[in-house]
Amino acid sequence: GYKKCMNVPGLIFADRYILQNLVRDKVYEQVANVSCLPGIVGYSIGMPDIHWGYGFPIGGVAAMDVDEGVISPGGVGYDIACGIRLLVLDVPVSDVTSYMDTLLIELFHTIPCGVGRDGKIKLAYRQLNEVLSRGARWVVEKGYGIDDDLLKSENEGIMADADPILVSKKAKERGKNQLGTLGSGNHFLEVQVADVVFDKGIASAFFLTEGKVTIMIHTGSRGLGHQVCDDYIKVMKGSMVKCGISVPDAQLSCAPIKSKEGKDYIGAMNAAANFAYANRQMITHMVREAVQKVFGGAHVGLVYDVSHNLASIEGHAGKVLCVHRKGATRAFGKGSKYVVPYYRDVGQPVLIPGSMGSFSYVLIGTDVAESKAFSSTCHGAGRVMSRREAKRSRKGSDVADELAHSGIKVLFRSKVTLSEEAPAAYKDIDAIVRVVDSVGISKKVARMRPLGVVKG
Repeated sequence: GYKKCMNVPGLIFADRYILQNLVRDKVYEQVANVSCLPGIVGYSIGMPDIHWGYGFPIGGVAAMDVDEGVISPGGVGYDIACGIRLLVLDVPVSDVTSYMDTLLIELFHTIPCGVGRDGKIKLAYRQLNEVLSRGARWVVEKGYGIDDDLLKSENEGIMADADPILVSKKAKERGKNQLGTLGSGNHFLEVQVADVVFDKGIASAFFLTEGKVTIMIHTGSRGLGHQVCDDYIKVMKGSMVKCGISVPDAQLSCAPIKSKEGKDYIGAMNAAANFAYANRQMITHMVREAVQKVFGGAHVGLVYDVSHNLASIEGHAGKVLCVHRKGATRAFGKGSKYVVPYYRDVGQPVLIPGSMGSFSYVLIGTDVAESKAFSSTCHGAGRVMSRREAKRSRKGSDVADELAHSGIKVLFRSKVTLSEEAPAAYKDIDAIVRVVDSVGISKKVARMRPLGVVKG
């Protein structure tokens, strides 16, 4: 009843701390707007890291009936399949801290990062189409990884229903030189140490123990995914006129899932997701090269790779739904067919990064997440300041000094990016994780403390 057009209620997972930010930002307006979309079922959901986004809130989840519902590019976002990959090193933390400067420099020079930075691999259009079709598998087949990497990745590193033909030439032009690049903004590479283990049994299944060194990669589909989103927002606006769809916010442009426009977007979105999977796989290869230069034959293994900006066709409570997750992570429990076989007997690893300078977490998906949130949970800390506010509040050099004072070394391409991504610009990650753990939509397994950061 908050808005006359609402088809389902809005549901936000929060505590008092989160509620203060909701009231200030009025992001519940976007939760209500999403609930007005045709075919939405259950609830329009907001995770505790929720903040203002394009049409959908970031931290939003919405499930649509595939027969009656719509798909919306704003419900996936501009960075299609942006996600997290967590690696583990067999190097003692004492050695890593002793050689942190050397390691960060090697990572910084090995992995291209920053606005507009091209990768070291230049793809012809034929090769790019293969990446868009085969995702991380193409990268591994070319020798930049091992089969084990695919077994421990969401969807085993490939979205099957991808169609490169549906990706525009402009999008391909933006992406063809960006494979194996980190990008800028909130993307990062972070060297960490697991300092607390909450569930030793599950942590062991994830190769995590106290004192284990980890490297976290956060990036997505780069300019290619951004252009796919932009292209199909325009397509959807025409589709809404044709289908007589009315929405409370023009940024919620959408099309029926079974329409040509809807199917085309899904094919293009999945192709962009494959680019993101391939990108993180290529960066993994580069991380291995850098680590082995510093530490000889050190082994760098994969824990998991998961996206947090996707719309997926899934079965829930006997219905086939298109679940939009924008700044939200899958959190399927033990035995789910949506968990890769490698982890099916345990449950899906959930990777939640904090802000620069704060803890990150590994959690596990649960059956409770299925009943309460379409098997979804949070994806990170969530902003409390816009990038403009953050730039006004702190200089990049001051942020670097503050991190150094906390014992965290940082190498960065741009001081502006550093100020935009200052820890103070984000919510308290401990509070975010406490909410999802208390509700039960994912449960804490381990916490990682940052040691060094690479930013664009």
